[in-house]
Amino acid sequence: MSEQLDAGLEDLIALAADDESRPVDPVLRALDVLISASILLVLAPLLALTATAIFLTSGRPVLYHGARVGRAGALFKMYKFRTLKPDAEDRLGPYLGEELSRRTEEEVTLIGRVLRKVHLDEVPQLWNVLRGDMAVVGPRPIRPAFFTELCEEIPQYWQRLVVRPGVTGFAQTRMTREESWADKLAHDMEYIADRSAGLYFAVLAATVAKVAGRGPAAP
Repeated sequence: MSEQLDAGLEDLIALAADDESRPVDPVLRALDVLISASILLVLAPLLALTATAIFLTSGRPVLYHGARVGRAGALFKMYKFRTLKPDAEDRLGPYLGEELSRRTEEEVTLIGRVLRKVHLDEVPQLWNVLRGDMAVVGPRPIRPAFFTELCEEIPQYWQRLVVRPGVTGFAQTRMTREESWADKLAHDMEYIADRSAGLYFAVLAATVAKVAGRGPAAP
């Protein structure tokens, strides 16, 4: 994998790796496997049609994959349906926050716009969940280069590494993409500290409501 974490983060990564898991964590992992496998099975025909539509309208690759930082600093490839023009990742690489959102809109393909609106582009991340790279609920994964920068700006940022990153998270149900990283971290840490099966399902319910456009934030 081409992207790497800064060597100066080794001590912080070790702290995350040494963090003790909680009794609820195996329960949450079992829920991850059950939910992600069920959704992928039910949506398999739709996913096949989506892949065919992307291939016919904008060519290969059908799936986007990019390096992300996982639990205890392990790097993995995160998968999504490709919604951007070819090589858009290279052009968008230097940007974050509001500027990234604005420039991304200029790169979205026609079918990609539809996939993003219904959030179908995110479904391949459930394969990452089955592999153990991600959880259904957790802090959203960050690219290695930006993770290094954020750890320099926000000393507590490494603490996100004590759990697997999520397909959805507390911060995503409560905030917009343009909010500060420090504010998002506060919500992520609230979930990490209080994680339970009840909170897990509360975040899922808030995510479904938000996707459906009815979106009250998670409590």
